[in-house]
Amino acid sequence: MISRIDLRGDALPEGGALRDLLPRAEFDVEAALETVRPICEDVRHRGSAAVIDWGEKFDGVRLESVRVPAAALARALDELDPAVRAALDESIRRARLVHRAQRRTTHTTQVVPGGTVTEKWVPVDRVGLYVPGGRAVYPSSVVMNVVPAQEAGVPGLAVASPPQKDFGGLPHPTILAACALLGVDEVYAAGGAQAVAMFAYGTEDCLPVDLVTGPGNIYVAAAKRLLKGRIGIDAEAGPTEIAILADATADPVHVAADLISQAEHDPMAAAVLVTDSEELAAATEAELVTQVAATKHVEERIQPALAGRQSAIVLVNDLEDGLTVVNAYAAEHLEIQTADAAALADRVRNAGAVFVGPWSPVSLGDYCAGSNHVLPTGGCACHSSGLSVQSFLRGIHIVDYTRDALAEVTHHVVTLAEAEDLPAHGAALKARFGWKVPQQ
Repeated sequence: MISRIDLRGDALPEGGALRDLLPRAEFDVEAALETVRPICEDVRHRGSAAVIDWGEKFDGVRLESVRVPAAALARALDELDPAVRAALDESIRRARLVHRAQRRTTHTTQVVPGGTVTEKWVPVDRVGLYVPGGRAVYPSSVVMNVVPAQEAGVPGLAVASPPQKDFGGLPHPTILAACALLGVDEVYAAGGAQAVAMFAYGTEDCLPVDLVTGPGNIYVAAAKRLLKGRIGIDAEAGPTEIAILADATADPVHVAADLISQAEHDPMAAAVLVTDSEELAAATEAELVTQVAATKHVEERIQPALAGRQSAIVLVNDLEDGLTVVNAYAAEHLEIQTADAAALADRVRNAGAVFVGPWSPVSLGDYCAGSNHVLPTGGCACHSSGLSVQSFLRGIHIVDYTRDALAEVTHHVVTLAEAEDLPAHGAALKARFGWKVPQQ
């Protein structure tokens, strides 16, 4: 059901050589670019009509308008299961607690007497938030995108999610209810590359945005790559992944359950166990067989995900080697299930989010930990962060010098300008002092 990679014995290779030994899903965004390019160009030139046409082709439903009516949002919230509403309310409450604390404040540094640099943080004016709608329903992704944007103070929020044939061309009603619960009234029944292009170029129905965030399939990722520069993006999200670093103290029931919890997302989802315990590896394999047989989505998602090249049990000499492996892997989600989990977690350098001990599973982070579940995938956690308030803020430096403070540093500016053969840079200062460099 799941393969093994044995890295015991010899010293681990370093850098890219180690990463090449580890399981990873194939996710060729570059190849998908040629598929999404004509879609994005069509939306650029034909606007909403193109979004509707491509939605009919890919989602099997013909829309009259991509904008979701306000009445549909209100109805979805009114008809929402009370238990689901209570769970979403709690998810939102916890997410707000965490993300509100992330907001940066304006800070002024006095560089010299009379010379200051102030950094102020300004939210982007308008964001497009993408919520997937393929194999599963993701109201939690509405929460994870909208809450940090709202806490950052973004004044304009629009949500796009694919139209659903079963719901008359509207996004899933639970998605709509989550939007209504968060006070988002601008929602579009648009998915895939055409939704990203709609956000980037604008249409008759949707004003263009400055930033697009949220996970999606390979075509969403490719559209983000294609349109990056015209819009800002959070990341090119790939298939979801979990890595678990565990020793003999871990419960194989927990480990197997957590691997399966990610495998049920998608047949390309990655489930990786890194352990120094042969006994845990064997017990986890046995548990996978038992638990998979008792769950849903087995043939279309879980079995292909666990059996794929992106999933494996990786055996290592000891936990030091295990830490090296998980840092090289840079997982979207990393669980630490060891005797001293907190100490090991503190030494993790590369992960989208770290879950410490047996009572902090990834599923908690997906919904109600307060953390954000929009995280870097495909090894990008070695250089990128998950979605946060900072994703929606821009730092602007405000430089304020007096005449005396400028006079004091002019000779340095002139010297550096001439060293770079840019004499007009220095002349811009000389002009302020009668074309003479002030005496020091």
